[in-house]
Amino acid sequence: MKKMDGRNLIGYQYSAMADDILEVLSPVLKETLEGQFHIATVEETDKAMQMATEAFEIFKKTTGAQRASFLNAIADEIMNLGDILISRAVEESGLPEGRIIGERGRTVNQLRLFAKVAEEGSWVDAAIDLAQPNREPIPKPDIRRMLVPIGPVVVFTASNFPLAFSTAGGDTASAFAAGNPVIVKAHESHLGTNAYVAFAIQQAALKTGMPNGIFSSLNGTGPGLGQRLAKHPLTKAIAFTGSFGAGKALFDVAAQREEPIPVFAEMGSINPVLLCEDALKNRGTTIAKQYAGSVTLGVGQFCTNPGLLIGTESPELDHFINELSNQIKDIAPSVMLNEGICMNYERNKNHILNLAGVQLESQSGNSPKENEGRPAVASVSGTAFLQEPALCEEIFGPFALVVKCETEVVLSEVIDKLKGQLTATIMAEESEMEKYESLINKLQTRVGRILFNGVPTGVEVCHSMQHGGPFPATTDARFTSVGTAAINRFARPLAFQNWPKGLLPDELKDENPLGIWRTIDGVFTK
Repeated sequence: MKKMDGRNLIGYQYSAMADDILEVLSPVLKETLEGQFHIATVEETDKAMQMATEAFEIFKKTTGAQRASFLNAIADEIMNLGDILISRAVEESGLPEGRIIGERGRTVNQLRLFAKVAEEGSWVDAAIDLAQPNREPIPKPDIRRMLVPIGPVVVFTASNFPLAFSTAGGDTASAFAAGNPVIVKAHESHLGTNAYVAFAIQQAALKTGMPNGIFSSLNGTGPGLGQRLAKHPLTKAIAFTGSFGAGKALFDVAAQREEPIPVFAEMGSINPVLLCEDALKNRGTTIAKQYAGSVTLGVGQFCTNPGLLIGTESPELDHFINELSNQIKDIAPSVMLNEGICMNYERNKNHILNLAGVQLESQSGNSPKENEGRPAVASVSGTAFLQEPALCEEIFGPFALVVKCETEVVLSEVIDKLKGQLTATIMAEESEMEKYESLINKLQTRVGRILFNGVPTGVEVCHSMQHGGPFPATTDARFTSVGTAAINRFARPLAFQNWPKGLLPDELKDENPLGIWRTIDGVFTK
């Protein structure tokens, strides 16, 4: 790719019908970066959606092997972009080069993982109940069911993962693997990175013979283009990662449509950590160091950032707070993703620190420069926490609040107050788990992933990962946005009753030509 193209990519063609443009301000260079990105018009949006709908009629009939070839080709084309992608992502996000290189690896690996899932084919959850024509009092029909793709999926890219949760990230990969076209709304902070990756997807589609319209990338702002895509009658599902306000707005719009559609929105979490007495007594210093690193990892800009640490008042908890405070003092401020995120972090942090009963325990010993987030840790009593709803809200950045509960009763009430979360962590010795059993059971009802003696930051991309949780962490706790189960978001069950055997999909034929795992008369078998 000789030059970055700031036009909208609609299928295999570039389009720039509007003179209105967007530019990207680098949070690290503090200057406008190369590239003018044309805002998508209503006509261009309609064209992208119409082409995706037409492409769907072809793409949904492709084999798992063909989809796998496409996904692997995307991974290859991303790698072929080389250093130009890395340098642009660093300039646009302020994230260090090592982090971006690692994130590119994660992006490529999850594309290849979904390729394997698509090619193997058992993800369709095929189930067959054979006919019993002689059954009394009435015959049993032949019924066969499997998951099928749903249609054009709109993906809203994330600010904090310019590659892995973005243009060719997990949402796009899982939608393609299921057999759906994708329309990406490029994030305003990463327009150049998006342009490069969109080009890679286009080249992969061309090289593997995918239908024109299987992928489009549009530039625009959330209130304009985002709302238009959510309302568009040809949109069949939405994937979103970002703030609660934006995610809930999309969810509400989709619910009010003439044809409501699913919105799979991940909207943030404070990821509570239960600090148990014996663990603090035996490993308080180690745990403090561990959590100082987790709270400030990526300048606290992970959706799994541990923002709330909960324990019962004790000398061991005081020691932990003191050790955590000392660690935080030594961690320098770092550049955040963009100016707006940095301003929101400082505003929200200062609001919390000015609330009654909240005490600043420590902050970085270095003063922040422009666009830098200053790490901090504060504390509050359990009673004060229960009286202030704002203390349950996410502070997106390198900040943690320690809740010092006066009694075990207050500790239980604090956990009762928590809303839905992505994760919860239990820092404990195995010998004291029984003592905290009721609290752990409460936490399990509020989260999608519960950890024992670890940190929630770092989400493994694998078959058993659950990255989602009860509202308001996500809009549907039954699904995950990370791991191979993410494919289920973009599929629906379809049953065939007494269907001619020769016309059945290969996944449901008696001879099982694909060799996939299926449930036949209640038995899981090949």
